Amino acid sequence: MSGRWIEQWDPEDETFWKGGGEKIARRNLLFSVLSEHIGFSIWTLWSVMVLFMGPKYGVDPAGKFFLISMATLVGAIARVPYTFAVARFGGRNWTIVSAGLLLVPTIAAYVVMEPGTSYTTFMVVAALAGVGGGNFASSMTNINAFFPLRKKGWALGLNAGGGNIGVPVVQLVGLLVIGTAGATHPRILLAVYIPLIVVAALCAALRMDNLAPVRNDTGAARDAARDPHTWIMSFLYVGTFGSFIGYSFAFGLVLQTQFGRTPLQAASLTFIGPLLGSLIRPVGGWLADRHGGARITLWNYAAMAAATSVVIYASVQKSLGIFLVGFIALFVLTGLGNGSTYKMIPGIFQQKALAKGMAGEAAAAYGRRLSGAAMGLIGAVGALGGLAINLAFRQSFQTAGTGTAAFVSFLAFYAACFALTWAVYLRGSRRTATVTATPQLTYAEV
Repeated sequence: MSGRWIEQWDPEDETFWKGGGEKIARRNLLFSVLSEHIGFSIWTLWSVMVLFMGPKYGVDPAGKFFLISMATLVGAIARVPYTFAVARFGGRNWTIVSAGLLLVPTIAAYVVMEPGTSYTTFMVVAALAGVGGGNFASSMTNINAFFPLRKKGWALGLNAGGGNIGVPVVQLVGLLVIGTAGATHPRILLAVYIPLIVVAALCAALRMDNLAPVRNDTGAARDAARDPHTWIMSFLYVGTFGSFIGYSFAFGLVLQTQFGRTPLQAASLTFIGPLLGSLIRPVGGWLADRHGGARITLWNYAAMAAATSVVIYASVQKSLGIFLVGFIALFVLTGLGNGSTYKMIPGIFQQKALAKGMAGEAAAAYGRRLSGAAMGLIGAVGALGGLAINLAFRQSFQTAGTGTAAFVSFLAFYAACFALTWAVYLRGSRRTATVTATPQLTYAEV
């Protein structure tokens, strides 16, 4: 190792793994989770900031939804370059940079967060928070390289779950601030995160490593972009992760706008859904391992449609209790779906390799190569679903004063995801299904 660069890395070699490789990988995983966790908190920071923006700020509900939409949009776009930054700069080096960049939106929010600031300024600062959304892509790419194939599911699941929990944590901190200091002191929340960001960057500098063998494969990215399954899975991931992040941003604002909750009342409920959705994500992967990702994803979409129907009913009847039950159920189901859809991706490309006549390590290498590249694209497109959700809420509240119309559109989308999953991956499936080169696949085991 020289300058925190590891020149040789072979986690598939059991002797190498037991002789020190596992210890190094776990150490890097720990501090990757820390950085990604704070990245998610900063990405969703404005879901909390809008709760502090009372009448003196002069921003209506539609304007607040547009603010959180800006952060969602930038975070989704940032995932593409962040995916390839690890190989270009090194996992440790890029974690230091990406963690340090979180200071920009946090300090900027600290400076401008007061009545009298122009809406344009708020919009620019909210957009800056989007850099936190990119951390997921680079963190997952980095940790994927450290672990052997037999350990990737556990490592990536822990990495993703630990990052996702950054959403309810920032909301809980916001609740603590509102409950103790009141809804007029947003800078306290920001002051908590500024030193945490510095700690994450320092930990990455002192305790993480770069892997020299990791190199960008532009050919893999090109091949993944040309494969129709990358875009089919992107569509399905919009429905799961896009829903999770979109609802995480919007939940508190919906409670305030549609049900007249105070900032404290909204904050006391906002964190519950994202927390449960984050914790249950590994369960979705476990169920997919046992029963097939396509099957779990299919019935998960059916359940999401049912939960959305409950939310629509509650919205029309103006029943907060029923609304909370349906909405929190939606969060849990988005978490399950996140796990099952991500489980499908490597299985799809592995089966494509077998269909091409490959076998053994050659098929596994082909699957890893394309699924790794596809995950970056799928993650970026999936995050755009959060933007669509927030824009739908904005339009719904602007035109009708409630979120009912938005929920109806989400119900239609989940029905489309259900139909697509069945048509592409389950129609005519058999236990010994194979993948063909045609868009219509009969594959139920991914």
